[in-house]
Amino acid sequence: MNRVVSNPITIAVAKGRILAETLEVLAAVNIVPAEDPATSRKLIWATTGGEVRLVIIRAADVPTYVQFGAADLGVVGKDILMEYGGSELYELLDLRLAPCRMVVAEPAALAANDDPRNWRRLRIATKYENITRAYFASKGIQTEIIKLYGSMELAPLAGLSDRIVDLVSSGATLRANGLVEVEHITDVSARLVANKAAMKVKSNKLKALSQRIANSIQ
Repeated sequence: MNRVVSNPITIAVAKGRILAETLEVLAAVNIVPAEDPATSRKLIWATTGGEVRLVIIRAADVPTYVQFGAADLGVVGKDILMEYGGSELYELLDLRLAPCRMVVAEPAALAANDDPRNWRRLRIATKYENITRAYFASKGIQTEIIKLYGSMELAPLAGLSDRIVDLVSSGATLRANGLVEVEHITDVSARLVANKAAMKVKSNKLKALSQRIANSIQ
């Protein structure tokens, strides 16, 4: 029988690959969902020790849940944190989960005679508007940004944009669609973030859990 813990730590976790890898990290510190994640349709999971509960949500919503106190901690990709830009979050740990990179990519035919040093004005398709705008502004390059929510590789093929900014892991999808990486923006992995107010109210509990996790991933 699970023991009842008053005021448990609530962790918001992004669905998908990060969730699966986060569960492995938590299992290493003896935090395991009380139900089978493969079959449960619940969005809030108790854990066997009772000290933690998990809230399973879309990646883009994790910073919001943490910032406004609906969760004490969150596990989400660095790309989401950069795009969100929340100032009310502490980034506690790089969990080194779901590693990938954010890049600028373009058709191989264009890249053959292209030099990024000569870029002046670009039309870019991406779902990372804020990151893209800030990156190219830092280089003094004007951009027309087209917001998309998926299938970025299609944009240059369909003539919607000349280039894209997107996350890349192996690069296989880019190659399959005739695109190549031409600029590296940043490396991305999952991070453990905390609500600032919770770090004061539950300081000892959150720091202790963060340290246990840090020790397990060293």
